[in-house]
Amino acid sequence: MDEGARSNQETHLPSRSRRALEVLAFIVVWMGIGWALRLPTEAYLLIGIPLTVLFQTVVRKQPIRALWVRDSPKIRLGTGVTLLALHQPVYLAHRLAMLDHMARGRFQWGIGGGAIPTDLALFGLDPANPATVRARSAEVLDVVLKLWASDGPFSYHGKFFDIDTPVFDPVKDRGYYMKPYQQPHPRIAVAASTPDSGSMQMAGERGFIPMSSSLLSRSYLSDHWRLVESGATKAGRTASRREWRIARDVLVAPTAAAARERARTVLGRNYERHQLPNRVGTIQMTSTKLDPAMADEAVTTDYLMDNLWIVGDPSQCVDQIERLHAESGGFGTLLTITTDSDDAGWDHESLRLLMERVAPRVEHLG
Repeated sequence: MDEGARSNQETHLPSRSRRALEVLAFIVVWMGIGWALRLPTEAYLLIGIPLTVLFQTVVRKQPIRALWVRDSPKIRLGTGVTLLALHQPVYLAHRLAMLDHMARGRFQWGIGGGAIPTDLALFGLDPANPATVRARSAEVLDVVLKLWASDGPFSYHGKFFDIDTPVFDPVKDRGYYMKPYQQPHPRIAVAASTPDSGSMQMAGERGFIPMSSSLLSRSYLSDHWRLVESGATKAGRTASRREWRIARDVLVAPTAAAARERARTVLGRNYERHQLPNRVGTIQMTSTKLDPAMADEAVTTDYLMDNLWIVGDPSQCVDQIERLHAESGGFGTLLTITTDSDDAGWDHESLRLLMERVAPRVEHLG
C-alpha cells in the first residue's frame, strides 16, 4: 500500500468529524462520503461505500453508525447510499430496521441502483449487464419494503430471490419480527449519477428524496429535475424542489489562494490518483463536462475547481452556491462531498467556515 493510500486509510475515521459537527451544531448526518448543507439548517455525513476501492476504506458501516447513534443523540443518520444490488434483502431489511430502532427514528435510508464494476464482480454480478444490476436492485428494494409492510407469513418468489419467512411463535419467541421504528418505513432517498437516470423518475413517482451526484455538471441538473417532475406527474404527485439534494465537492478556506492550494492537495489527489483513471471514457466523465465535445484530458483538477467543485474563500463559495441554485432552478439541500486531508485542521476549518460564514449568507435560498 503506497503512502497516499495509507494516509487516506488512517485518516478516514469519523470520530474527529463527529466532534466537529457537534461543536458546530449540525443537525442531520448521512453515512456516505461527505457532508450536506440544508438550505438553511441541516448537515449530513457520508462514509465510504464500495468494498473494492482503496481510497474509500470504510467497508463496514454498521460499527460506525452504532458509534454515531450512541455518541451523537442530537444528530440524524442516513445511508448515502446502500448499493441495493450487493445485498441480500432479508438481511438488509433486518439491519436497517435495527438501526432505525437504535436511532429512535433518527434515520433516513439512501439507496442507489448501481455499483462500481469491481464490486459487482466481487458479488458474481456482470458489470457489462447493467439491466440485470438494475433489476436486481429493484427486487431488493421491493422485498425490503414488502417485508416491512407484512403482517404474518411473508412469501416472495422473484427473479433473484425466493423468500419464505418463518411465522413468529410467541411461545418460543422465534420467527421473523423486526420492523422499523418509523412506520411504514424510514424516509428513502435515491442517488443518481448519470444525466438520464431512471432513478430520478422513480424518486418522483414514489415520493422519494432525489439526490443528484457531484459528478454532474451544471448543464445536466435541470434535466434531472425534469425527470423528477415527470415521475411525480405520472403518479399524481407534486414534486417539491425543497426535497432535491445536489452534491458537490466543497472546500472552504480563509483565502482564495489557500482554498485552491488545499483543494489541489486533497481533492486533486483523490481525483488524479483514483477518480480520473476510473472515469476516462465513461459516462461519468462525460457528465462532468459543460460541453460534451470536450476531450477527457481537458477535465483537469483546475477545470473541476473552476466549473464543478465549490472551492474558495467564504464569499466565493457563497457566489458559487448561488450560481448553482440559479442554474439548476432551485434545490433544498447541498450535499457537500469532502475528502479527508492529512491535516485535520483543514477539514475542521472548512466545516467551520461553511457553517459560520457561508450558510448564513445562503439562507435566503431555502
